[in-house]
Amino acid sequence: MDYSRLLKKASLAGAFFMSAIWLTAAQALCPAPDSLPVFAVQRVVDGDTLRLSDGRSVRMIGLNAPETGKKGRSAEPFADAARRRLQSLVDENDGRVSLQVGQEPKDHYGRTLANVYGRQGENLEAQLLAEGLAYQVVIAPNVALLDCLQRAERSARQAGLGVWRTSPAQPVGKINSGGFALISGQVSDVQRNAGGVWIELQGSLVLRIAPKLVSQFDVSRLERLKGRSIEARGWVIDRSRRGGLKSGQARWMLPITHPAMLSFLDQ
Repeated sequence: MDYSRLLKKASLAGAFFMSAIWLTAAQALCPAPDSLPVFAVQRVVDGDTLRLSDGRSVRMIGLNAPETGKKGRSAEPFADAARRRLQSLVDENDGRVSLQVGQEPKDHYGRTLANVYGRQGENLEAQLLAEGLAYQVVIAPNVALLDCLQRAERSARQAGLGVWRTSPAQPVGKINSGGFALISGQVSDVQRNAGGVWIELQGSLVLRIAPKLVSQFDVSRLERLKGRSIEARGWVIDRSRRGGLKSGQARWMLPITHPAMLSFLDQ
């Protein structure tokens, strides 16, 4: 099925047909396992987080929605749209969702990590990604839906939906804060040492692959990246705030947790 074509048809079909079209796409992209437990949702926190009636917070696996306004910061573009859309998906399922808890069941905030499904087996992560209301992310070992979520995001990107209406990729030289980012730039150096693999982009940012994750990557290909243009996504860290920035080191670091968080722009 050509999902970008499906998305374009959806934009022409009108609001009445949108839910049926998205349901079909999401079911085809990421079909639900059998006999998943069902839980009541107390509230939608933002575009990728739910609070259940049993008190648990659920962080949806495989996506990162734009940040809502917090601590005096303005909301990122499409943050409110993502939250409203997730709320509507929950409402369409009478306030109840099914959960497939990840192989790694909790994050460092204590939230339950899970793929979330509606009552007809539609995957809610795929729906949000296919509508351009979030970015796909991959954090091992919770990678069961990697391929289908990649296709969902790709379809939205090709159709120019949501966050993809304009290119959200930030040139590496314009990074000015930490947090989630989609970064593009040219590789100026690649090194491997006891600290892992380090891929420097134009002196401004370094991508780090931790030693325990290196085996997941094609290291010989990484070592040939110098001069290549790449795109990376993940959570940028300001190393100057840790007090460990040495002379000549890039201020910004982006840990790469899976090969799918890195793509090559000049293949």
